Amino acid sequence: MLSQIDFVEILSSFIVMFAIIDITGSIPIFLSIKEKNQTIQPFKACLVSLVFFVAFFFLGDALLKLFGVDVPSFAVAGSFVIFILAVEMIIGIEIMKTEDRGSGASIVPIAFPLIAGPGALTAVLSLRAEYAVINIMIAIVLNLIIDFLVLHSVEKIQKVLGGDIIYIIRKFFGVILLAIAVKMFASNLTIVISSLS
Repeated sequence: MLSQIDFVEILSSFIVMFAIIDITGSIPIFLSIKEKNQTIQPFKACLVSLVFFVAFFFLGDALLKLFGVDVPSFAVAGSFVIFILAVEMIIGIEIMKTEDRGSGASIVPIAFPLIAGPGALTAVLSLRAEYAVINIMIAIVLNLIIDFLVLHSVEKIQKVLGGDIIYIIRKFFGVILLAIAVKMFASNLTIVISSLS
């Protein structure tokens, strides 16, 4: 398997995953979660994300079919969660419950759908058809290392940026996140509707 390691494939897979996960663009969401006194455990969030990626990589198609769900329907469902997060950021209201039951926000919404979201999981299935398994796995791990560092440094980032800048960034990225949710919903809903006709 080591003979299959290809740095071009690793770089290509890494760039695709990094662009879709967009961990830096999610910083305002993490700060918003922190302000609601929810627990963020960077290692746990990244470990759960890794489990999602590996499981979906090998069992994605079969798992979704087991529940009678296809990838576009999965993406539509994920778009609703992203939409709710975006509305919270823009309007400043609380929709998702804030009780902390140990894992806090580490699993939902951080591990899913912010890191291992429908877009990233779908990308994993697409990459599998093009690149060697080991190269994709290395790319995923490298992305999760960066995700861990960002999650671990959220409070430092908050101190550096300050309250006013964070407020502006949160509103801006809220709109961006809303647009992503709408696009994800619209593009995948079209596929779902056409498959029913």
